[in-house]
Amino acid sequence: MRRKRSTREDGISYTTSIYDDDVGQKKPRQLAPKKENTGGEEQDKRSQKASSSGKKDGLMPKPKHYAESKVPDENGNLVHVSSIICHQCQRNVKGIAVPCSKCTTKLYCVPCIIRWYPNMTEVMLYDCCPVCSDNCNCNSCLRDVHPKVKLKIDFKPDHDQRVRYSLYILHVLFPFLTRLKEEHIKEKAIESKIQGCSLLDVQMTKSKWRSHERMHCACCKTSIVDLHRSCPSCHYDLCLQCCWELRDDNLQGNKEEVIFEFNDPGPDYIHAHGEPKGNMETRNVVSYLEKAAPRKKQTHDWKSLDDGRIPCPPESMGGCGGGILELMHIKPLDIVSNLLVKAGELLKMHKPEEDMRDISEKWCAFGYQQLRKAASREDSRDNYLYCPRAIDIKPGDLKHFQWHWSKGEPVIVSNVLETTLGLSWEPMVMLRAFHQMKNAKHDKLLDVVALNCLDWSEVDVKVQKFFTWYTEGRYYKEGWPHILKLKDWPPSSLFEERLPRHYAEFITSLPFKEYTHPCDGYLNLAVKLPPKSCKPDMGPKTYIAYGVSRELGRGDSVTKLHCHKSDVVNVLTHTATVTLDSEHCKKINVLKKLHKVQDQKELYADNTKDAASEQGTPAIGDESDECTLEEESYEGIDKKVKRKRKDSMKRVEGPDGNKRNKMKKVEGRNGNKQNTRNGRKKVISSDSEEDDLKEGGALWDIFRREDTPKLQEYLKKHFKEFRHSFCLPPQQVIHPIHDQTFYLTMDHKRKLKEEFGIEAWSFVQKLGDAVFIPAGCVHQVRNLKSCIKVALEFVSPENIGECIRLTEDFRLLPQNHMAKEDKLEVKKMALYAVETAVMDLEKLVPNTLKTPKIIKTLNVMKILSL
Repeated sequence: MRRKRSTREDGISYTTSIYDDDVGQKKPRQLAPKKENTGGEEQDKRSQKASSSGKKDGLMPKPKHYAESKVPDENGNLVHVSSIICHQCQRNVKGIAVPCSKCTTKLYCVPCIIRWYPNMTEVMLYDCCPVCSDNCNCNSCLRDVHPKVKLKIDFKPDHDQRVRYSLYILHVLFPFLTRLKEEHIKEKAIESKIQGCSLLDVQMTKSKWRSHERMHCACCKTSIVDLHRSCPSCHYDLCLQCCWELRDDNLQGNKEEVIFEFNDPGPDYIHAHGEPKGNMETRNVVSYLEKAAPRKKQTHDWKSLDDGRIPCPPESMGGCGGGILELMHIKPLDIVSNLLVKAGELLKMHKPEEDMRDISEKWCAFGYQQLRKAASREDSRDNYLYCPRAIDIKPGDLKHFQWHWSKGEPVIVSNVLETTLGLSWEPMVMLRAFHQMKNAKHDKLLDVVALNCLDWSEVDVKVQKFFTWYTEGRYYKEGWPHILKLKDWPPSSLFEERLPRHYAEFITSLPFKEYTHPCDGYLNLAVKLPPKSCKPDMGPKTYIAYGVSRELGRGDSVTKLHCHKSDVVNVLTHTATVTLDSEHCKKINVLKKLHKVQDQKELYADNTKDAASEQGTPAIGDESDECTLEEESYEGIDKKVKRKRKDSMKRVEGPDGNKRNKMKKVEGRNGNKQNTRNGRKKVISSDSEEDDLKEGGALWDIFRREDTPKLQEYLKKHFKEFRHSFCLPPQQVIHPIHDQTFYLTMDHKRKLKEEFGIEAWSFVQKLGDAVFIPAGCVHQVRNLKSCIKVALEFVSPENIGECIRLTEDFRLLPQNHMAKEDKLEVKKMALYAVETAVMDLEKLVPNTLKTPKIIKTLNVMKILSL
């Protein structure tokens, strides 16, 4: 059955349904006439009228539609029986239904087509139904993933790829392996002096560590890979780095806990309607510090002995204070030395492919179709980011990705959803799929904890209401947008289990699966850990949050400045536009003025009167405030890109070395020169058109690694100008990045460039864009619409050094800091990656490591135990 619409001369349209009878002939049936929907009537009303008109009997027999399974008839023979049950809603179809001509076993009612498949016409469904297209979102298909869909997420490299990737891993990780060996020799040399023997005769105890356990240093919470010291009585474990610092009397990894008291100032304070109120009932607030009871600062008398031995720390530090820490090992004694020898010989015998890190910039010269301008730094050749389209990526493009990736540059892959089967990421579809997964071990999680982006407090909300406000928006009584965000819903550990079909859809969308595939990515070091080991939580993780296009200054839908210990790929899977009407815009303008007066009053207490007199105190609902939504909807973003302005442009060098036009600079108020266009300051550099901005869902700012020290300096200087918990200025800064308490508004980004000369890569993430963020790159995000993003962490060989540096940076945080513990265990990943690469090469390239020279070298190294 198909439906065909036509229009008469008087403007009245009618619908004709075409059915296939028993002999294959097609007979039309004219339904009741219906006026053209010029008044914006809903589509479901049209379907209801069409359905009611189809109830007339006598026009023609109902279509033949058979159930999948046969049933016995009165004679006991198995026969097909006709079925008019909608596959989507599993209800008896009383009106019009569209069967599938491909499988001839499925049909969908028109209301379900309109509600759950808005991008699919009835003709499209007749040709190929959602089940045949593998994107059906009914309860059954969301719960049970078809084997054909599971095959699409398998990604097994072939023989040649495994050889090339193994050699590449050995080449990139060889410096790490050399450093690990040097660390072991350093501690074993100290132990030889303690035992009074040669390096060959050093005795070490085998640790009782089990593979499914995670071993951390009890002092700095860093993961332990192999050699460490441990107390035989209380099993207090100490990493080598803490041992060396303790001997130097400069222990860095055991900083005292920091105690903050957050006092809720009350709801009136948030919008500058009153002073902070004390002694209020404190709500749950998101903090970068774990709760710790106030206590007096303790001085620990813990020092190493003169001969290098380390006693067990006192009970106040978690030890017993009555023993000497012994040197212990987890891996076989000669594992690192053997791997180093084998890796060196393999790299000599099989020369790896060219290192993309050493290739000149001219090698990767793309046209503007694969580059996106994201910054306007002077005398810089990294203002453009590599931005291929997913369906255009070829096998050879992996080298282009590696070239940009090895330089610490983000990569944007557009339209990745085009490579999937087209499953809907609508919130209600995800919610229905989540509820359908019945499991006695897990609740349905009807109540969720959301974050209020205005005061960063936790709010309990029904998940159904949350997703309703996701599309419709929500406001405070003052007219200010009420922005909520869900982080990691459903829990990432349950994502594959509770949303199996969406998990398969997400994995299918990932580009460069050699790096990103969570199970089969050969260049993803996170998959190298043994199956039974305690693995870190790498995702996928969902980030669902409301958003409006206008920058509010307070309560924006933001992810504040932070950096990941690992690499991350973030895919924007769904957006919903929430439009601010003129009335809300007026109220927002008034409240922003009140916020500015409050900021000036608290920041410059001595000039309170002057600040208040300059700004005034406007009243809510002042009719004189005009709505400026159109001007500020993409505040800081140029809405129109004029390509030819000869009077205000000069020639500069583009990413390919050619000369390009650039806007001239004019002198600002403070004497500095600013890029301008039609009198407005240019903050974000982009060649996108207005349509691209309207399609955008999130605004990203990613900083270069080398700019992090200056960024931290700026934040320490201006930290009182920001707000976080309970919308109060931060009391103090532990770490300006790892605290995750700062978001740079357009004004702050402008001041950052003026004072320190640094600028982030700024770009708009559109629906279907996959953003690759290298480890160690500080970044922030602001939603321009309500967004659903899905992120996955991975560990690439190129960034293993940066991951280790970040681990050493995190170990210096206070004991109760949320980012203190090393859950990634990147050193363990790297060691297993080298071991796996060597084993694979031994299997794939026979007799590679069986030459007399290598065997002799291995025997010598085993004797020396180095």
